[in-house]
Amino acid sequence: MSGARAIRRQHQNVADKPFIVIWESTRACPLACVHCRAEAVPGRDPRELDTAAAQDLLRQVAAFGQPAPIFVITGGDPFQRPDLNELIAYGEEAGVRVAVSPSGTPTLTRDRLRAVHEAGAVGLSLSLDGSTAELHDGFRGVSGVYRWTLDAWDTARALGMKVQINTTVARHNLHDLPDIARLVLDHGAMLWSVFFLVPTGRGRQLGTLTPAEVEDVLNFVYDVGLTVPAKTTEAHHFRRVALQRKVLSDAGEDHVAVLGLGPLYRQLRDRSAESGLASGGRRARRPPLDVNAGRGFVFVSHTGTVHPSGFLPLGAGSVRETPLTEIYRTSELFTGLRDADRLGGRCGACEFRRVCGGSRSRAYGVTGDPYAEEPWCGYRPGSFPHQSELAPLLADGLAAARTGRPPEAG
Repeated sequence: MSGARAIRRQHQNVADKPFIVIWESTRACPLACVHCRAEAVPGRDPRELDTAAAQDLLRQVAAFGQPAPIFVITGGDPFQRPDLNELIAYGEEAGVRVAVSPSGTPTLTRDRLRAVHEAGAVGLSLSLDGSTAELHDGFRGVSGVYRWTLDAWDTARALGMKVQINTTVARHNLHDLPDIARLVLDHGAMLWSVFFLVPTGRGRQLGTLTPAEVEDVLNFVYDVGLTVPAKTTEAHHFRRVALQRKVLSDAGEDHVAVLGLGPLYRQLRDRSAESGLASGGRRARRPPLDVNAGRGFVFVSHTGTVHPSGFLPLGAGSVRETPLTEIYRTSELFTGLRDADRLGGRCGACEFRRVCGGSRSRAYGVTGDPYAEEPWCGYRPGSFPHQSELAPLLADGLAAARTGRPPEAG
């Protein structure tokens, strides 16, 4: 039984090169989303990286070596930057694959999307937080966003762009997730990313989920992965769930009983069946990728400060003063987050710590300590009944990938 079928490892050493770089190009955005990490505002900040500084950032990303990390231009709303297409084209010339994550606004016209595509963008990600206008527009704070998002989604697909759909899980849409997944299936997407809220920015005002509810949703996402390509964001224990479900499936055991899943999982499973997801085409499940804050992931703010994640506000330097390669490879914050032995609480004692590690952003947001245990995980270390079957999956080199250290010779 191979762990590679349950979790995808990064091919590069994560201590040397991130898999993805997110750049918050601006905090300007016409929306007023209730969960906004950036606490976006209508106007642009004069301290933003200008065109020349942004081009220098792209050169710094290219300096990691080929293949360069994926570079995602986000915000706020990157469509508020008049140099967006110029920067996409510059990235392509520098050997950097650039994707764009705009807000669902009237700026998402066919002409603007075509221009982004022709400039060289390799993908587009859009947010959809409800299967109806009432749910989505209420969450986004502006009427009409739902329709603009769906129109842009269909237009981008018609232009030949790869589209990722991002969904924030919150109280308002817990039971709506199967219907959102159905929209992803119907409209078509490269990936559905299910984001678990981190208490930062405006997101501090939203209610938290219980660890049991999170466990139910993670198992639902695992199920729906046979019908739509699905992943999680800031729910790194999804990798633990993938390993548990693989072992239980091979053993022919009932995952609901063994994992102690609750009524929310049953409701999501039943609604999936009602909406036709369970009987949809059975695709190969997309194994989750082993990425975490500072370990394969880096975030650059609109002013150039560097962070392990956009949801982990601790800074490690600025690209205006220090090359991104140096900050990522050598800063105390980044090297510390790549060391699973520094984790505390249940995460530090957990047998899954090197393939999971928990959300460092949520740990910091709740406790003020980026190495604290994951607050939204209810797993008790050592409680999974098939430890012997887990052993080969946890020891096939995933530990080396998590810490960023190469396997020992011999």
